[in-house]
Amino acid sequence: MSKEESKKLFIQTLGCQMNDTDSQHIAAELKKYKNYDTTQNIEDADLIIINTCSVREKPVQKLFSEIGQFNIKKKQGAKIGVCGCTASHLGNDIIKRAPYVDFVVGARNISKIKDVVDVKGAVEIAIDNDESTYDFAPAKTNKYRASVNISIGCDKTCTYCIVPSTRGEEISIPPEMIVDQIKKAVADGAVEVMLLGQNVNSYGRRFSDGRGKYSFTQLLRDVSAIEGLERIRFTSPHPLHMDDEFIEEFAKNPKISKCIHMPLQSGSTEILRAMKRGYTKEWFLNRAKKLRDLVPNLRITTDIIVAFPGETQEDFEDTLEVVNEVKFDQIFNFKYSPRPGTEALKLQHLEIDDEIGSSRLTELIELHKRYLEECMPKLIGTTVNILVESLKPNAEVSGYTDNYLQVFAKGSDELLGKFVDVKITDVTRTALKGEVVA
Repeated sequence: MSKEESKKLFIQTLGCQMNDTDSQHIAAELKKYKNYDTTQNIEDADLIIINTCSVREKPVQKLFSEIGQFNIKKKQGAKIGVCGCTASHLGNDIIKRAPYVDFVVGARNISKIKDVVDVKGAVEIAIDNDESTYDFAPAKTNKYRASVNISIGCDKTCTYCIVPSTRGEEISIPPEMIVDQIKKAVADGAVEVMLLGQNVNSYGRRFSDGRGKYSFTQLLRDVSAIEGLERIRFTSPHPLHMDDEFIEEFAKNPKISKCIHMPLQSGSTEILRAMKRGYTKEWFLNRAKKLRDLVPNLRITTDIIVAFPGETQEDFEDTLEVVNEVKFDQIFNFKYSPRPGTEALKLQHLEIDDEIGSSRLTELIELHKRYLEECMPKLIGTTVNILVESLKPNAEVSGYTDNYLQVFAKGSDELLGKFVDVKITDVTRTALKGEVVA
């Protein structure tokens, strides 16, 4: 196909980093096989895709509102496609409710995008589809960082989560494919990789070719052996699978970023049991303490849900106790809200009064805010090393430290892709500002 025949793709991505990577795959596949170039202008697009998330609040209502707006804004003849987790969940119902949608592709079927894009009414949502050995067209969004999926699906049964029923059972992508993909990214300029999976540290339990088990810790070792790769990040590990071997590798391997996401969800063992998380308050505290003891500059981030059905004041105070003890560097806070298709819907009789839930959320946010206001100013005057990733307005550059703190400094494009030292002169609760040290 000639350049004159190229078409424009507008893609809107909702939700997690895995969705971001799926969107990169969609764009790359459509570029390679159908000659679509991406555009940021919806009115120019020949194809509009919304890559959905079923975890966000009121996902179904918001989906139909957004695709309705797309239908109004699109140019004559442009197609609309719906992909992702909500697509997996609703399937044919999307086209029944919105006949102007041309095709639906579930989160487990991204490799089929090139086959369905020209088939009006196509619906591909099988959650047993195996894409673990599919060689996606290479995608490139950030020159210095590659995002690589290491598994598909999820075997957990967390009662608040719909992901297992939209992404299917967990299958690990073969390690040699992962290593090869990262090597190609490094050859193209990447110095950092983000390994992605619903539960990265359960990696290697199941491969589609039936090979033997292979641990996430071993994958980290193999990836760190790649010449030219400077940093390894990953998300999200599951606290249940943080064994000593994993923690020790995390601590001693100099290429692994010293920031770890540990989704707590609740500090109450009783609520953790109701959520089917598989660990206790004591186990979480033990793992966090071991990590803190081994890694002095460690940053720990987390997710917390307050007001889960049945949460008592005592349960909530357990959560506050864990927050005070672990001293999380970032918290993604949520007030529980019911999600269609989740087991927690059976607990409606135990749901917490909305005002109580809101009050608990506010208390948690304020507690963490006070901690950040106390600890962040202590970084003023220190010198940190960052990978410069982007240009910002006002002649500034931005990058991240090894433990994933964002830093802004005066600089130009000649710093892009380089590791530089920055002396910190100012802080906010979430970022640092400083001057590049010559």
